[in-house]
Amino acid sequence: MAGHTHTKYPPIDPRRAAVQLIGGGLLLALALSAVGWVIVGFAESRSLLDWEDTWNSWFADARTPTLNTLSHIGSLLSDTVAVIGLLAVMVVVTRLWLRRWREPITLCVAIVGELLVFLIVTFAVQRDRPDVVHLDPAPPTSSFPSGHTAAAVALYGCIAIIVNREMRTRWLALLIAAACWAVPVIVGVSRVYRGMHHPTDVLFGYIGGGVWLTIVLVTLLPLFGRRRADIPRMPRQGLRTNPSSRQSTFP
Repeated sequence: MAGHTHTKYPPIDPRRAAVQLIGGGLLLALALSAVGWVIVGFAESRSLLDWEDTWNSWFADARTPTLNTLSHIGSLLSDTVAVIGLLAVMVVVTRLWLRRWREPITLCVAIVGELLVFLIVTFAVQRDRPDVVHLDPAPPTSSFPSGHTAAAVALYGCIAIIVNREMRTRWLALLIAAACWAVPVIVGVSRVYRGMHHPTDVLFGYIGGGVWLTIVLVTLLPLFGRRRADIPRMPRQGLRTNPSSRQSTFP
């Protein structure tokens, strides 16, 4: 049965998990805020981050109707509506596929936690968006970090890891995982191209989303202590040799 092939994890202590998630999220928000304050300070002094303006202008000058359309699609991959819609679909799919709530809950925690960290950091940092024409309406949140990029890492990365661990058809699992991991790259480039974020906003969107996803996985889907349910336990007996074929077989 398919239910016998899925990874089994050790039980979760709800209090310990809550402490790890809340504590890790707050520490991550504090670290990202500190980085954001440093970046804003350098940007105001025009000393260290002039290269960002060069890249922002380069992307703006390279715009074409075709690239505008492609970047719009790339940005939509991690838009709020797309993220919520895909999350809802994956909650249903993983619940029916794996016949448990562990993975659906992990997906929800990955996205909700990323959103909370993002809101804390953007409120604390208040960085202006690039001084180029914006191809999308500017949301009220600040530019640092890129919420689209962080959400793409958290959601698509979580899907990729679940699929890679649970899907038995390896070539299909690797194909889906590769496609999922490509999405954050597409989203990040699209956001800079469309003038919505500085390169460092996207960079720390990657870092923030990746660190948060790691915290969630270590807490809810830990590698340590897991095992495959479909691997039979071999009897601890010697091998019996068939004299005629000289091949070893299990008794």
